Amino acid sequence: MAKTIGNPISWAAQNLGATSDHIAESVTRIGSSDTRHLPTVQTLTLQDLRDSLRAGYHDFLETRADAIFVVLIYPIAGLLMFGIGLNMNMVPLLAPLIAGFALIGPVAAVGLYEISRKREQGGAVHWLDAFGVFRSPSFGAILALGFYLVMLLLVWLMVAQAVYVLTLGPEPPTSISAFAAEVFTTGAGWSMIIFGTAIGFLFALVALAVSVVSFPLLLDKKVGLPVAVVTSVRVLRHNPGVILAWGFIVAALLVIGAIPMLLGLIVVMPVLGHATWHLYRRAVS
Repeated sequence: MAKTIGNPISWAAQNLGATSDHIAESVTRIGSSDTRHLPTVQTLTLQDLRDSLRAGYHDFLETRADAIFVVLIYPIAGLLMFGIGLNMNMVPLLAPLIAGFALIGPVAAVGLYEISRKREQGGAVHWLDAFGVFRSPSFGAILALGFYLVMLLLVWLMVAQAVYVLTLGPEPPTSISAFAAEVFTTGAGWSMIIFGTAIGFLFALVALAVSVVSFPLLLDKKVGLPVAVVTSVRVLRHNPGVILAWGFIVAALLVIGAIPMLLGLIVVMPVLGHATWHLYRRAVS
């Protein structure tokens, strides 16, 4: 009998349950000292970050057609955010939503990792190769990890809304200009900035820890999701200063690319995506 997805709600619940099991297994393995069956983590330097960015930029120049993959996503997302911003109830979430793109950026860049992987193998590369990820033996694990990061984004937005309610809320702002004035000229506004930034940093740190090399590793080797996540966390623990510097570089470039209306991400996202692949190659053997 052919298998079908069935009820969408039950299907989502099953996938959420499977993702929770993966996360629980990952946490258990992180706490274990047995690393004999895990990929070897290498020591990184700041020079590795520079070399990875340089290699990522070179990949972008050689395969600029893959920008089509991004141009269809991010300008549309920018227009949607602009539309959301016209609703006064959603104005306080506009900045957290834009910042939240950093949490799910690795998901959007999976196709770029695949293009960089194909380039390493030699021969001609086409932007359609980005869709080769759907044929990956680890596609289920990639999907589960992407689902987890999306859930992390949704939780971040709920927390950001709670921070607004506790500081400037609960009433929605009367206008965008009035909201901006409240944010930057009142004590409650600065409290929202400070608490929101601190909590946002924790969310970003979690996303960075579980995804810095996990998506490329899943594409490159037939490993399970727990192994990929544990390896990613081990890369951060082994190279905390370098990986945190990488996180700040990514965040800074995403902010620059988000001006205006996310159009700059047409260049920033492919470069960062390709660079992440090259960083993975240096971090994991």
